[in-house]
Amino acid sequence: MLSHRRRKEQIHVFSLDRVLAADVQERIAFDPRTRQCQVVRPEGTELKAIVAEIERQARDTVASRLLILDVRSYTLPRLQHAYNKVARYNRSDLNKFCYSILIGDGPLNLFHAGKSLHVFLPHLARHRTDYYPAVFFYDPFIHYKREEWQPAGIDAAAALPTLVPPRLQRAFKGGNVTHAAAREYFRAAGVDPETRDQARQRRQAKLVRFYRKRIAEEFPHHQAQLEAWLSKEGYSLVGEALRLHLYPLFFEDWVAELMARAGNGG
Repeated sequence: MLSHRRRKEQIHVFSLDRVLAADVQERIAFDPRTRQCQVVRPEGTELKAIVAEIERQARDTVASRLLILDVRSYTLPRLQHAYNKVARYNRSDLNKFCYSILIGDGPLNLFHAGKSLHVFLPHLARHRTDYYPAVFFYDPFIHYKREEWQPAGIDAAAALPTLVPPRLQRAFKGGNVTHAAAREYFRAAGVDPETRDQARQRRQAKLVRFYRKRIAEEFPHHQAQLEAWLSKEGYSLVGEALRLHLYPLFFEDWVAELMARAGNGG
């Protein structure tokens, strides 16, 4: 199995969700620790074209130090073949000369399984064995209950939901908030550059408070684990090595840390 040790300060971002991909790219570009990194992501606008572009770029990932993959359940079937190639091309170097970050939703029965975080165990284990990630970020904004939204199957032409899940709309005034508006708000896009960092920190603190309240409501028996889930270290489920993190909390910190590790050969 070939090793590709001479990798660039480059990050591949693969997602069918152009809003999430843009959020990832903007966060990397704004952080002074990573703004020099080149971010490579699909440029297509139609889902079918993006799938084809990711397929073509799979081999190019051997030049990157970090791979960020969107593994949400309702788009993963369309990307599974390409992701398998990415894992195969980079397997000998993963967690040494390159690292991967996964961003995804939770298991389908997350809110229908006795209010327990333990349903994440097989979910995390599957992603760990498939992609060898360093970090897994659960993103509540792309997790839909069955009654909130029904995916249109694995047709590559199917549209992604544009509105934030109904249960999370209460975080915003007015309702009917789009993913684009929510992402831009929490990273303080459009705020004057001189005050943007302070605005981003205030809005991130607001997001932490909202996450803390929602987790306490949804998982009342996991109060002791709540702060760990909200921390940079993440929450460790007994019996699973891959920790659970919340996107976008400490996302930039992990990107910077893993890029530095890859540059130092692990």
